[in-house]
Amino acid sequence: MVCVHGAGVSSREFQPFLEVLGRRHDAWTVDLPGFGPSGGPRRPLGMRALADALAEWLTAVGLDQAVLLGGSFGCQVAVDAAVRHPHRIAGLVLVGPTVDPAARSFIRQLLRWMRNAPHERASMAPLNLADYRDAGARRVVGAFTESLRDRIEDKLPHVLLPTLVVRGAQDRLVPQGWAEEVTRLLPAGRLAVVEGSGHMVPYRQPHALAGLVTEFLADEFAAAGDEDEAGPQEQRSAR
Repeated sequence: MVCVHGAGVSSREFQPFLEVLGRRHDAWTVDLPGFGPSGGPRRPLGMRALADALAEWLTAVGLDQAVLLGGSFGCQVAVDAAVRHPHRIAGLVLVGPTVDPAARSFIRQLLRWMRNAPHERASMAPLNLADYRDAGARRVVGAFTESLRDRIEDKLPHVLLPTLVVRGAQDRLVPQGWAEEVTRLLPAGRLAVVEGSGHMVPYRQPHALAGLVTEFLADEFAAAGDEDEAGPQEQRSAR
């Protein structure tokens, strides 16, 4: 499994989740070009370029038929990669998929983000601020702009892979209605709701999410799951 981070941040947001999931499966995180310790071009990359970079990274590290777990904006990158590079990806886990078309504007997303903030762990704020500082304002703004521009709803019907959609019960960025619509648009999607969590389920409820992922992998990839047991936790950067 490879975890793909959200807009403007880095793989650090997945560390609590990886500490749990890495005990059960071969789990990786990736820093998209320009974020975290990953180098990148001076100009922010668009969605297609980010998804292509992810697919190239899978090839470079020798991961065939990986399952991608996207968080927030990372769901959009994972879906784009799954549509255009389906031979490299075996399945998807979409945690808090953005962007709800009913709130596709900067102001509406900001208002939803403010309503969601009380449901996140306070310890996450300094991590996010450090990621924004490292990426720089241009890349951060570019990522959020690309998130709003991308129409994930047009791509979901073309994802012919088993997909688990996960929503935090208190997520104010991803309402229940939008999570259900994402699942309905997927040819092979299922939805799970995690209690006691806002938008960032991997950070807020890592044990609950790891349990859902383990169940999903066992249901969809039983044979491969046997080979994955007790694999190491790894972290790499896409450049």
